Amino acid sequence: MKEIKRYLVTAALPYANGPLHIGHLAGAYLSSDIYVRFLRLQGKDVKFICGSDEHGAAITIKALKENVSPKQIVDKYHKLFKSTFDKIGVSFDMYHRTSAEIHHETSQEFFKNLYDKGEFIEKSSEQYYDPKAKQFLADRYITGTCPKCAFEKAYGDQCENCGSSLSPTELINPKSTLSDATPELKNTTHWYLPLDKYENWLNEWISTGQLNGEKLHYPEDWKNHVLGQCKSWLENGLQPRAMTRDLTWGVDVPKEIEGSAGKKLYVWMDAPIGYISATKAWAQENNSDWEPYWKDEETALIHFIGKDNIVFHCLIFPAILKAHGDYILPVNVPANQFMNLEGDKISTSRNWAVWVHEYLEEYPDKQDELRYVMIKNMPEQKDSEFTWKSYQEAINSELVNNLANFTNRVVVLVNKYYEGNVPEFDEDLDIIGCENEEDLSFHDNEMLRLFDNVDALSDRMRKFDFRGALKVLMEISANGNQILQFNQPWKTIKEDPEQVKVVMHLLLQYVTVLSIVMHPFLPFSSARLRKILNLEPLKEEGELLDLSMSLAEGESPMTTGHKIGSPEHLFSRIEDNMVEKEIGKLMATKQASESTESSNNHVKDTIQYDEFIKMDLRAATILEASKVEKADKLLQLKLDVGFEKRTVVSGIAQHFKPEEIVGQKVTLLANLAPRKIRGVESKGMILMSENEDGTLNFVQPNSEAENGASIS
Repeated sequence: MKEIKRYLVTAALPYANGPLHIGHLAGAYLSSDIYVRFLRLQGKDVKFICGSDEHGAAITIKALKENVSPKQIVDKYHKLFKSTFDKIGVSFDMYHRTSAEIHHETSQEFFKNLYDKGEFIEKSSEQYYDPKAKQFLADRYITGTCPKCAFEKAYGDQCENCGSSLSPTELINPKSTLSDATPELKNTTHWYLPLDKYENWLNEWISTGQLNGEKLHYPEDWKNHVLGQCKSWLENGLQPRAMTRDLTWGVDVPKEIEGSAGKKLYVWMDAPIGYISATKAWAQENNSDWEPYWKDEETALIHFIGKDNIVFHCLIFPAILKAHGDYILPVNVPANQFMNLEGDKISTSRNWAVWVHEYLEEYPDKQDELRYVMIKNMPEQKDSEFTWKSYQEAINSELVNNLANFTNRVVVLVNKYYEGNVPEFDEDLDIIGCENEEDLSFHDNEMLRLFDNVDALSDRMRKFDFRGALKVLMEISANGNQILQFNQPWKTIKEDPEQVKVVMHLLLQYVTVLSIVMHPFLPFSSARLRKILNLEPLKEEGELLDLSMSLAEGESPMTTGHKIGSPEHLFSRIEDNMVEKEIGKLMATKQASESTESSNNHVKDTIQYDEFIKMDLRAATILEASKVEKADKLLQLKLDVGFEKRTVVSGIAQHFKPEEIVGQKVTLLANLAPRKIRGVESKGMILMSENEDGTLNFVQPNSEAENGASIS
């Protein structure tokens, strides 16, 4: 391989159709952030790129459910993503979005380039069409029973239960998510990328790391499950894959191409190109050149993703890049596996998740605690699990009892014995009771040990073994604690003050080293520790490289006479009540989900016609909507019922914003006995439907029904 002069690191583009949960953090974002921060601390030229994926079918489905436009959905979640990443400390150089004009232009240029080169196959095929919605259905608009594991809610492109990639026609009993209608096969024409045409070079590149006789990567450095999934696809034979869809939301197929009307780019063509358009946007903002990061062979391109995106990043996107002809291929795709939660799979539809933005709102000073537990349990080679009890145990026994306890004790003792100044000591002084190697002094011997630890940590980072690197970090702190406990300076300060100077000088070097090596993992705590030590904040400009060089030369990173600050605890204990509260929230979520499923699947007790006919159902329009004071779930609605105006209190505030539902046509149970709710008299009830995922929708009369019209 050629010398690496720069790095382009990407993290999977999150779908802008819902908030981020801890599985997302464990899958791609913390691992990529750790690696990028490490590279910066090594003085490398690296750019960290990501952005919101705003054109997936999941977004239009979400928009339909909420009765808003796709743009409203992506704007909402793009803003939330940026805020969440910033608060949890994921340090992108550019966080962009695929709805941006520069992305549409870049994606269209790619498509036109491949089209002009004759790389596409244009062919007609039968695809599913919804006769009620009167439109072709993207893969994610179709659900049915998985033919491989019998899961009844598989999507047309993938089964989220067994992870198998599917095509819509493989589903058993397919249904349209738009109307619940049984879809029909109907003829349509699309452009396909002939992946079978690239099979030979993809196989060579994946298996040997070589292409056209040039070494591009080392397969032995790739994770086994990444190579295994790629080889499985290659062994089964690649098939042409459609690069366009019949959709209303997405990147248009270039207009100059005949037959482009109504066609959008397939999301898995346009989404990874988002890495390129985001790099272009970074270059524009920084008056720089984006091309070396994508077109220079001395650049290392690395994709951090979850295992469900392996095929797209290791086979399909590389095929697109090489077909274009100007772009480099990735040198590694260190995909993580999945994280489970309290013995169950994380599920957004069942709300079985720890939502990162909610965690940060409730515990705004515990960002690093969450980062630590996520990294400690990162699913690097196999699925892992998060539990609130393990969260508590890891923080209390490791961050508090080890790291925080050690650093605090050292700072307290230096302030107590030397007024906060790093003590000067006799460099020839040995300490009785400690074994030395090669006639080195105690201090020099321990500094050499410290250098070895830093070197081991860096080696694990280069190999994407972040759990292993975190373990070394905690071993450095544990080693410092052992030195402190063995020498007990609080006992020997009076009888042998010179010995204590050696010990405390050494331990300050340990704490200083920790303030640097902990930075990729725990950036907020690193900054606090640097402040306690009265050291400059890390700028991520080669400080770890400088540290390694100084340790190798026998130099101390903190100089004699430097004055540190006052002690402060880096972490606090997690009490049982916090754990009980969080587990209680999850259990309530599960019970609500099971209750909803039960209520949706079972018909209530039979009633007689005479009972039903007593209900007076009327068409109405919402004129005004506002939140009820001190009631998170309630909205106060003013309705036009034709013959009068009505006030109704409805428990829908967690599903709809007041300003979004004004003008909405609804069905009112008009003869329900009035009730006072939170001091407001409610005269009637709005009829709602509830899906299995808990989302609510208004039961709407025909749009032509006049306000007050009777519904029977």
